[in-house]
Amino acid sequence: MKMTEYDVIVVGGGPIGSVAARYAAINGSKTLILEDHAFIGSPVGCTGLLSTRAVSECEIGPSDSSILNSVRGAFIHPMQGDCLPVDGKKTKAYVVSRKIFDRKLAAKALEEDVDLWLNSRVTGIERSQNKQKVSVVRSGEKQVLKAKVVIGADGVRSQIAKWSGLGNVIEVLPGIQAEVPYQSDDTNFVELFLGSQVPGFFGWTVPVNESISRVGMAVDPKYGMPAHRVLENLLTKNKHVASRYSAGKLDLVMGGIPLGPLEKTYSDGVIIVGDAAGQVKPTSGGGIYTGAVCAKIAGEIAAKAAEQENSSASFLSEYDRQWRAKLGKELAMGMRIHRFAAGLKDKEIDELIGSMNNSTILDTITRYGDMDHPSILIKKMLHPSKSVHMLKIFRAFAKAVL
Repeated sequence: MKMTEYDVIVVGGGPIGSVAARYAAINGSKTLILEDHAFIGSPVGCTGLLSTRAVSECEIGPSDSSILNSVRGAFIHPMQGDCLPVDGKKTKAYVVSRKIFDRKLAAKALEEDVDLWLNSRVTGIERSQNKQKVSVVRSGEKQVLKAKVVIGADGVRSQIAKWSGLGNVIEVLPGIQAEVPYQSDDTNFVELFLGSQVPGFFGWTVPVNESISRVGMAVDPKYGMPAHRVLENLLTKNKHVASRYSAGKLDLVMGGIPLGPLEKTYSDGVIIVGDAAGQVKPTSGGGIYTGAVCAKIAGEIAAKAAEQENSSASFLSEYDRQWRAKLGKELAMGMRIHRFAAGLKDKEIDELIGSMNNSTILDTITRYGDMDHPSILIKKMLHPSKSVHMLKIFRAFAKAVL
């Protein structure tokens, strides 16, 4: 039998949970991961396009077997008008197999003597300042575990956050993606589709290789269009996509994109991290880089709390302070950018994309574009001299996001 008492218990065996568990163990804590599913990395709920910084933050090398392709730029398609080609000139992101990627991160945690229980569903938690009791059903058998700190990395509808009185992220965009036969124009570039064809967010194609791409999108539920219907429309009614798409789907994944972090990500005995905490970039929906940064902090603070036998909310608040100091401003800026973009009409989007399709603007994007820190580019782009034709929109943009 496994020991029933741990310093740190991490609920959720995804990439963020694995990073948090690994860092708790590195910092001296006896650590356990509880994963509801029978396998790590399944089911997949992510595009599988990770920035180079995200992969590095997870301490995975660029030649790792989980990496299927590299991407250096994007072709951005408005509703009407010419495509905007954005070329980063060097690798900006990797297309990964999330099953393999997630399992690599779990393996790295196990190398630090982290225990892993699969088929282990957490059914409740009793909290105090120094000892948490976690009720688990493991392969049909009920058990009660003890821990000094519980880290909730259990996804966008986190039960740990809910049971701890922290609540769940309010705004969640449903997303859906199919891996399909698709003749990509250039496997070094993703494609993005804007406007009312994907209301409230955007659609994408992510090339796995020359003949297979991941085609997906997320949509704001307030528009009343089911995500699966929007995806089918993108595949079959968008002329550009339909001309390159062969019938059939090789894989289908669904998930939710949380927008905006929780007001508090800690309470007595509990830390919340990753999608569960809303630590996701509102501009792209990516959460691996931001989640991994926060997971390392979570693991370190949880280990310190266990060592000092002080799991009070007051002690664990240091986690909240540290991650917000690193990412809070960027996530807040990202939310303002998302709100502004989601409010634009098709004509305004088309005008904006058209105004950017010149060498000066494209050079600025190449120099300052950053998937993980879009505010850097936005501040450069907001200078009126970049586009006198779009001065009105740029002024509105500046007012909205600054």
